[in-house]
Order: sequence, then structure tokens, then C-alpha cells
Amino acid sequence: MKSKKVLVTGVAGFLGSHLSEKIANMGNQVIGVDNMIGGYKDNVPKNIKFIQSDCCDFQKMKNITKNIDVLYHCAATAHEGLSVFSPYEIGKNNYLASLSVFSAAISNGVKRIIFCSSMARYGSQKYPFTEDMEPSPVDPYAIAKVAAEQTLINLCELNKIEWVIAVPHNIIGPRQKYDDPFRNVVSIMINRMLQKKAPIIYGDGEQKRCFSYIDDCLSCLIPMLDQQNLNKQIINIGPDEEFVTINKVAEICSNITGSNLKPIYKRERPREVKHATCSADKARKFLNYKTKTDLLTGIQKTFDYIKNRGVKPFDYNINLEIVNDLTPETWTKKEI
Repeated sequence: MKSKKVLVTGVAGFLGSHLSEKIANMGNQVIGVDNMIGGYKDNVPKNIKFIQSDCCDFQKMKNITKNIDVLYHCAATAHEGLSVFSPYEIGKNNYLASLSVFSAAISNGVKRIIFCSSMARYGSQKYPFTEDMEPSPVDPYAIAKVAAEQTLINLCELNKIEWVIAVPHNIIGPRQKYDDPFRNVVSIMINRMLQKKAPIIYGDGEQKRCFSYIDDCLSCLIPMLDQQNLNKQIINIGPDEEFVTINKVAEICSNITGSNLKPIYKRERPREVKHATCSADKARKFLNYKTKTDLLTGIQKTFDYIKNRGVKPFDYNINLEIVNDLTPETWTKKEI
């Protein structure tokens, strides 16, 4: 395979750091961009060129995307629940940031754009979600993701640029930001339990999800670099096995940490989808997808990472824009 010049946005984040490291290890020249809002500096791989910049800065992105062959747009403020109460910040960092990156890349003639969207695109439809379903977003984060998808397709079709939309869901593993009080339920629970604090669950805890270990997502994203039959495809990447409740996730985290703390239940969050899982059939067909890491192992590896790196206080670094009776008190009172 001929070496490519690849740009990965969100490179200090969980997904972007793993992805850029693997692509660089394959012999490609990798440039990574991050504004450091949602990542850790020590996540950035040593074998890439790192540029600290905000994706919303179009002129900087236009300079950075010069001579790039392939763009992976992983950067996102991936706060689905928070987006109901901070819609401007979440919308800006998901839709406008994406528009800036796509416009810059297309103006420089990039050959292929891979966009990491979100399972939130499907909303509350009948599950398992399949790629032929019309998007039905129920919150501002999901709306921004769908708008970014549609803009990407529109611009790429006009300018004859290849595009692929990957739809990851509920990724866990080492390097995930675990001091963010607004997202990453497994990491939040583990960070709290290691501090002898009970896990917090919104609603009755019977909402169900599938969780994807980072390596299983990467096994799908890497072929998107140059596999020809993926052009113009939307593909769910992640398992459709082990569809579990949040109560069960809390139980697993409790057993692994040895905390034996009973959950604290809070009022359910507005616009939260009760049951959400994606079909992996298309990924199996196009990418030979196979889940290699089960849920228990994935949570264990996430726990090992957080324990070894050290517990951290939660960082409320995103301001609440709408504070009213609907806003979770865990956020307004900084209870997490």
C-alpha cells in the first residue's frame, strides 16, 4: 500500500489518538489536530505531527489540510445529554467545526473524507438500528451530527470527493476521558467508585445499550483509509451483542472495582433514548467485522487504565447555557 498523508482531528481524544497511532504505524504520514477541550495531552502519539488548533478556525484548517490525501474527522464535543442544556456550545463544536473541516479539506482537493458520526442519528426508532433508516435525531447533538453528515454528502458529491460515514457507538477503553461529568458512563462510574463514591444512574437504569471496545472500532475504521467499495457508504461500527442495561453496567463496574456501592438514582434526563443498539450486519459484510473483546474484558481494561493513571476530580469545563427545572441537579450542583 502506498504511503498516504492523513489528517486526524480530535487526536488528543480517545478515538482519535488510537486511530492516528495505528495509521502512523502502518507507514503513513499523520498530522493530528486538537483544541484540547476533550482530550489529554499524553494521549497524542509520539509518531505523528501534532497541531493544537480549533477545528472551527477555517483559515487554520485550510492551511493544515494542504496536500492531505485522507481526512478522518473524529473531533466532536460528544455530549448527547448535555446538548439539551448547552445547545450552542455542542452545536458549534459538532456542526460548525465539521463544516469548517470539510470545507477546508474539499477546497484543498482531499481524496477521501471519513466522518465519525454517532448512533444518536437514529433517535428512538425500532432497534436494532440499520443504516437504511432515515435519521430521526431527538436532541441537539444528534441534530448537529445529522446536519454534518448531510453537508458532507452534499459537498463531496458536488466536488467529486470520496466520503465514508462511520457510526460508532458507546466506545470504551484506555485513553477515554474519565473526568468529564457529562459523558462516558463507564468511565464516570469507575472514576467515582475508585473514590469510594456510588455510581449515579438517571431514571430506572433499565435503558439498554451495547458497548464497543476501542480495538473493535479501529478494526473497522482502518480499512476506510483506502478500501474502494466503502466510498459513499454509511456503516455502523460496533457490536450488536451483549445488549445490557445501565443497571448491569453498574453491577459489573462495582464487581471489578470491588466497591460494592449501591447506585444513586436520579430523575431521568430529558430526550434520553431508552433502548438503542445498532445492527452490525453491514460491517460484517463490508469489513469482516467480528467482536473480539467482550463487555466484561472491555470494562476491565478501562478500569486498569483509570486505576493506573490515577483518579481525577470531575472537570465541569463546559458551561450550562440553559438552567431550569429540567436541568439535572447532578450538573447544576456539581454532584458527580
